[in-house]
Amino acid sequence: MKKNYYVAFCFLLINFSLQAQTLGDIFEKVEKAAGIKTSDTTSNSSHSGVDLSNLSSGEVSTALKQALNLGVEEGIDKLSAKDGYFKNELVKILMPEELRNVESTLRTFGLSSLADEGVKLFNRAAEDAVTEAAPIFANAITSMTFDDAKNILLSGDNAATSYLEGKTSNLLFNAFQPKVQASLGKVGADKVWSKLITSYNMFTGKNVTTDLNRYVTQQALDGVFKMVAEKESGIRNNAVFRTTSVLQDVFGALDKK
Repeated sequence: MKKNYYVAFCFLLINFSLQAQTLGDIFEKVEKAAGIKTSDTTSNSSHSGVDLSNLSSGEVSTALKQALNLGVEEGIDKLSAKDGYFKNELVKILMPEELRNVESTLRTFGLSSLADEGVKLFNRAAEDAVTEAAPIFANAITSMTFDDAKNILLSGDNAATSYLEGKTSNLLFNAFQPKVQASLGKVGADKVWSKLITSYNMFTGKNVTTDLNRYVTQQALDGVFKMVAEKESGIRNNAVFRTTSVLQDVFGALDKK
């Protein structure tokens, strides 16, 4: 008789275990479909030491989008102004690294003003072209998902900027290049560059060439991302930069980890 009770008891345990597994599967599917946690509220926040339980998915997503929009808008406004690149040591476009000796050689031969003019006009072309980035950035920021936002929030200082760079680099380069080409001609940088290279080759007997358009395009883009990264870092690490309530709530949660 005891044996029968024992068998029945084991059967009930097995049946309960199977039901629990089934319920667990159901809850998991509900969580995935709804984008919420029905049983375990710690999620990634417990792993990182950050408690996001008081924040909705919409708040996290909105905060990251606001942070990026602020970085992009401020960055483009500053860079598109006169001397936005040229007098900003963080983003100033210099001679291509492999051609820095062009600059030094020209200065040796008393052509420093030509070298200076070349550098100045490279930066002028970038300042003229940088507004092309705005609509491409806007589209990438709008398409950010909640999962993207949560992962970005819990990552490093420049995680949002890196996300944006990954999403937009190719599109930006293709959009920038013809604009930079036109800008180089508009400000006369292409003619100055031709004089620079011609003078250098004449004095040295070498035949130096470079794709100026590609170089200035890439440098201009690098400058935009540096400005966005600087703003993102400020928002993450200094409450003064959190100018909206959602920025204060979401990034403030990082301060408490």
